[in-house]
Amino acid sequence: MSDNKGKFILGAAIGAIAGAAAGILFAPKSGKETRKIIGDKAKEYAEKSKEMLDNGKVATKEKIKEVADTVSKKME
Repeated sequence: MSDNKGKFILGAAIGAIAGAAAGILFAPKSGKETRKIIGDKAKEYAEKSKEMLDNGKVATKEKIKEVADTVSKKME
């Protein structure tokens, strides 16, 4: 993943979290309802973050293999 693409994804994730938090905190709901919503959103974002991390790991492994193959071919 290129550096700019990674920064964009990180910025988008932070923006989404900030937007969701602001929306929840300013919503006219009881504390109990708000805490439940926050908990649900936290779980949702944790799952999305794990998925993004897993995708990043796969991309990194593929890139490492690609570089290793290139180096191996040049050394032959």
